[in-house]
Amino acid sequence: MADPWQECLDTAVAVARKAGEVIREALKKEMSVMLKSSPADLVTETDQKVESMIISTIKEKFPSHRFGTRSSTREGEGMWLLPTNKSIQFVANPVVALVIYVHRFPFVTVSIGLAVKKEIELGVVYSCVEEKMYTGRKGKGAFCNGQKLKVSGQEDITKSLIITEVGSCRKPEFIKTVVSNMEKLLCIPVHGIRAVGTAAVNMCIVATGGADAYYEMGIHCWDIAAAAVIVREAGGVVIDTAEKGGTFDLMSRKVIAASSKAIAERIAKEVKEVPLERDDLKLTNT
Repeated sequence: MADPWQECLDTAVAVARKAGEVIREALKKEMSVMLKSSPADLVTETDQKVESMIISTIKEKFPSHRFGTRSSTREGEGMWLLPTNKSIQFVANPVVALVIYVHRFPFVTVSIGLAVKKEIELGVVYSCVEEKMYTGRKGKGAFCNGQKLKVSGQEDITKSLIITEVGSCRKPEFIKTVVSNMEKLLCIPVHGIRAVGTAAVNMCIVATGGADAYYEMGIHCWDIAAAAVIVREAGGVVIDTAEKGGTFDLMSRKVIAASSKAIAERIAKEVKEVPLERDDLKLTNT
């Protein structure tokens, strides 16, 4: 009997690889950039082209599945079609971290996850320039270019390397909280804090054991859906930033991915949350 989730994973890998080819070619050319909510929130012709390609390819293969994407606004395909208790839905970000893409910083990523009744079943994260294909499937493990992934297992936060991002919001109060949170963690102290530029790759680095944790507030469901299953399948934990660490909520726009529960909960204890509008509430009202 055919395995439907493996077929979905194989299709996501194939379309992500094809999208990567488009992105790598576009990086060689002059690009047209449009601003969205802030000077750091961008849209390009490439991510719109890649998004259309992802949707059309997957829809042809799985016509009954739904889609949630970063920038789509077409009726019936928009990102407001979020996972429900009954739906099977692909949640995709055609070009993760467009600021990185615009500056040709080498961590441009395509991210495709599959949610089944609000639970992420599988994920594909393709770091296009590096040509690293990260995959994960619930109960089946996580891999990078076919090599099995495993988190570091570090439990002592004073021996940890942490990844975070500033995000696209440039409101002074938001920035103050982001910087204050980093200061608190540095003063524990931790070994260091790094920023690679994309939520998906940051989480995948945790899955490889290259870093011990990643946290961020202000990201969206399409940024982290695919990578969440990859971290978990590599033996890590994914939780909310609420004090003491709440259950991971794909729509809350907050996440901690870590090599251990101890480190995840310590980060949750230290960082101050910022007020955020949930993805499901925002998009339901669109």
